[in-house]
Amino acid sequence: MTETDSWNNPLRDPSDRRLPRIAGPSGLVIFGVTGDLSRKKLMPAVYDLANRGLLPPGFSLVGFARRDWADEDFAQVVHDSVKEHARTPFREEVWQQLSEGMRFVPGDFGDDDAFEKLRATVEELDKARGTSGNFAFYLSVPPKFFPLVAQQLKKHGLSDPPEGSWRRAVIEKPFGHDLASAQELNQVVHQVFPPAEVFRIDHYLGKETVQNILALRFANTMFEPLWNRSYVDHVQITMAEDIGIGGRAGYYDGIGAARDVIQNHLLQLLALTAMEEPSGFDAKSLVQEKLKVLQAVRHPDDLGAHTVRGQYAHGWQGGEEVPGYLEEDGIDAESGTDTYAAIKLGIDNRRWAGVPFYLRTGKRLGRRVTEIAVVFQRAPHLPFSHSDTQELGQNALVIRVQPDEGVTVRFGSKVPGTSMEIRDVTMDFAYGESFTESSPEAYERLILDVLLGDANLFPRPQEVEESWRILDPIEEYWDRHGKPEQYTAGTWGPKAADQMLAQDGRSWRRP
Repeated sequence: MTETDSWNNPLRDPSDRRLPRIAGPSGLVIFGVTGDLSRKKLMPAVYDLANRGLLPPGFSLVGFARRDWADEDFAQVVHDSVKEHARTPFREEVWQQLSEGMRFVPGDFGDDDAFEKLRATVEELDKARGTSGNFAFYLSVPPKFFPLVAQQLKKHGLSDPPEGSWRRAVIEKPFGHDLASAQELNQVVHQVFPPAEVFRIDHYLGKETVQNILALRFANTMFEPLWNRSYVDHVQITMAEDIGIGGRAGYYDGIGAARDVIQNHLLQLLALTAMEEPSGFDAKSLVQEKLKVLQAVRHPDDLGAHTVRGQYAHGWQGGEEVPGYLEEDGIDAESGTDTYAAIKLGIDNRRWAGVPFYLRTGKRLGRRVTEIAVVFQRAPHLPFSHSDTQELGQNALVIRVQPDEGVTVRFGSKVPGTSMEIRDVTMDFAYGESFTESSPEAYERLILDVLLGDANLFPRPQEVEESWRILDPIEEYWDRHGKPEQYTAGTWGPKAADQMLAQDGRSWRRP
């Protein structure tokens, strides 16, 4: 807890759950404010937080980018972004209060004059808006610029908080492209900001359903006793997209699906699914348990048989003809970048020994969906005849992260009638139907947590490095062995992915 966290509202009863957590005096500086992420996610999330009364009255928003804009131009861009993408209704009085604290600083990341102007702007806002010197710097920029921006913030005194205040850095993925680069990047950033003040954003961890994994497991007696090798046959974690790379050729080519998604999102989901019960839900306790899981992850003996990479080819999707990856603008016709990746991992600990975890991600697949499927073993003895149970599969508990967030339980039930016939049925819990309040966007929750200094939902440096330790040998193997297998756009990936599970006597779930 920092010095600034020590003040408490004497009128507030800590046991009153009706009162939300509200950020104290603070401001946010967004580098790369003209990018898609900023326009579609960050600025609307700031407005939504203000609209919900979760930001302080004097909250300030500063944009930094290579544009010759005045403050009014910036305010207009934010206004348009908010109107188009905000989750909550537009209210003029909220907008007016927020826009009074908006400023824009034009310049390049290497421009000392621009950073001097940024420092003057932060100091001016501090006096005019009462931010108490508390500012978070959001690096919504390509990873190659992280070290330069961090060093510029240090050089111009922006990273050093005044007495009793805080300065924090927020960094978007990917955090490095392998273990060595991640360690180097950690070293550079930690020379500028203390490790506890660096927040690495993984927007998946801000989703309600991901946080619900912990509630589902540890608040209910009915699930946790079954959550182990004695009952679980295998676990499948899927993140599928039905879009191609869009205009991201420059970023995506050379990175690929495994580095873009498995290294961060899917390994974080694996850690939350497999971890032991933490002693509390503070950042330190959560990191300890997630790290134990990541350190216990083991690769399959034969990487050729138990890892698959693919690349989408020309096909039809959603009634439209779509190009293959190698036909996309800006992509080299000889590119070996994977747009699909599937891997099998084991966890060497008492709870999960012998239970395979299958992770897969891809673009241009059948539909957009992210889910965790815990598939249970078949009942050891069935007194029914084979014909009674030919439509009975395995029990499964499926956590849907997106879209239609919720949980599905699949189990066998008798079909109405005179004969004994067993068939799979499902029970559904959907957030939208069970709660009147709609789930906040992930970036709303995460930006608020940054301003509050709550690191629960942010991967720490050790987790990032352990994730690269897991992925690096697989990427090195792929670099030495051939090219990705082609799969038709709109299908569920290359045939080799189905064969990978078939050799274990299993098959992929159709989400």
